Amino acid sequence: MTVDELEGNTLNVYAYIVRADEPVGAREVTRGVELSSASVAHYHLQKLESLGLIEKNSYGKYTLKRKASVDGHVWVGKSLVPRLLFYSFFFIGAFTTEISIILLSLAVKSLVIEVSFLFLTGMTFVAMLLFILEGLTLYRKLNPKPVVDE
Repeated sequence: MTVDELEGNTLNVYAYIVRADEPVGAREVTRGVELSSASVAHYHLQKLESLGLIEKNSYGKYTLKRKASVDGHVWVGKSLVPRLLFYSFFFIGAFTTEISIILLSLAVKSLVIEVSFLFLTGMTFVAMLLFILEGLTLYRKLNPKPVVDE
């Protein structure tokens, strides 16, 4: 396995370790990533260690050794953000501009908006919405809410 193939639960474990403020063990990873058992967590930790992305300290806990580039994602601080969210910014800008032109046409009577422009504005809105929803879905997969112990 190469760093380029980092995916699934292994990627989730890796993202969890990057976000961790202190060294983590298999049990913390099991809870934090919601894995089925500590042995599954240990398997993914060993895989990441063999890739040279994390290292084990003298207490048996794991820490980040280096950040890897992940296909389709960008590191923003300690969070892995899908590129789809950045693409959505383009459509947000285009949609905002198109709505501004439509509003301007309501104020300026000489400015006529054709039906095709309204159709394209609708298509821009749909594209913007799809990129945002898909990007947020991927973001939530890799950046789950922290588990609160009661």
